[in-house]
Amino acid sequence: MVGPTCNFMGPTPTLYKAHQGGRVSLQYSAQSSKRSRSREREREMGLKVYGHRMSQPARAVYIFCKMNGIDFEEISVNFFAGETSSPEFQGDPLLKICMLFLKTRSDHGLDRYVINNRISCIMVTDVGFMFLCSHAILRYLACAFPGVPDHWYPTDLQKRAKIESVLDWHHLNLRHGALRLVQAVALASKLGRQPNPQVAAEAEKLLSESLEKIETVWLKGRGPFLLGNSEPSIADLSLVCEIMQLEVLDQKDIDRILGPHKKVQQWMEDTKKATKPHFEEIHGVLYVTKAELQKQRLEANNA
Repeated sequence: MVGPTCNFMGPTPTLYKAHQGGRVSLQYSAQSSKRSRSREREREMGLKVYGHRMSQPARAVYIFCKMNGIDFEEISVNFFAGETSSPEFQGDPLLKICMLFLKTRSDHGLDRYVINNRISCIMVTDVGFMFLCSHAILRYLACAFPGVPDHWYPTDLQKRAKIESVLDWHHLNLRHGALRLVQAVALASKLGRQPNPQVAAEAEKLLSESLEKIETVWLKGRGPFLLGNSEPSIADLSLVCEIMQLEVLDQKDIDRILGPHKKVQQWMEDTKKATKPHFEEIHGVLYVTKAELQKQRLEANNA
């Protein structure tokens, strides 16, 4: 059951608790009302998104906010410059990969947050809060801010469950392949590593398998977007931003990887058009990085 406003956690805990006793239900309702008022104050004070445009999770969130008129403060955290070695980031090495979290400011103007080894543990202030993972952030934004069109994250639970299945699949398949390939080849030097052909080969194999699944399973349907939808969802945005990081590879490698997947290429173009002009604006850093890496490769070949 979903009420008139979107609940990104699914069916309301209030209804679930009602089966265990009215007192618990009433207590939760009062707490829920208090949290709702807190969220309204947070939104009035503004949203902060910490990330870097080289990061797929960050790009997806930035584009979503811009597409839906959600005001936010973009705070760049440069992992190439080692900014994730600061005390705020030392608690969890996964942030060096994820590179994105969203935090709201507390009612007292404090910017306090704690990250520990479990990444999911956070410090909740009396008003503000912080959480990680772009999928969770996109769900939250789609539900917490009024005016976001339903196609991004449908209130219909069956439609939403299908989107969730794509998002669950994303991180252990497409992302695992694309990110590892790019880091093992194009971005190795920027990350202070040596290129790793073995990792690159394994990653490309998984990436190719993932692209094949997108083509034959997730894009199976009448509409131009994932799951046969006529308009993009947060899953389309997340997956296309993931594939876009291949831009930093040598063009011959891009053609070899994406060439066999014509349906994927068309879907990417459709998603770009549906999110213009913000898609190209946010991905500008990839094109700049691509040009820099091409120049480096040419200089190395001519040396």
